[in-house]
Amino acid sequence: MGVVTTVLETAFNHPREKLYDFVTNPSNWPKTYPGSWHFEGHGLTFPLKVGDTWTGTGPNGEKYTRHVAIAMRPTLWMSNTVGRIGHDGKGGGGMEGRITAHYHFTQPGCGVTLFTRTLTVESYRGITLPDAIFASLNPVYAEQFSGLGVGSGR
Repeated sequence: MGVVTTVLETAFNHPREKLYDFVTNPSNWPKTYPGSWHFEGHGLTFPLKVGDTWTGTGPNGEKYTRHVAIAMRPTLWMSNTVGRIGHDGKGGGGMEGRITAHYHFTQPGCGVTLFTRTLTVESYRGITLPDAIFASLNPVYAEQFSGLGVGSGR
């Protein structure tokens, strides 16, 4: 099995609750990550709860169905893909594997929230992962949500 993990940390001058609410809302992901182009989650309320499920669409129409595994506002959040990575609109195609997003929010100082994002992609030997997955793992996107309602990272 192949495993790719990226850990990114960014400090923000905003309360954990505000940052948590922004980054754990998948409808914001198309604004922040190049592998997320569209969000489909009818009937969901925010912040998301454990067990909530939604589907995101990548740049080539591939689908990533995810569910919330941990939701402890404002400190910890984790989601995993469900089913095949990059499946089509009917759930077919794609590849075996899993993507896990783990978000941790700490307060190392007065008025500062440290956001730690750990993304892990697991796939079987011989599977070629789409470039969009690696683009989302790129450290440049750790602060991509600057100016989108949560202020800038530092």
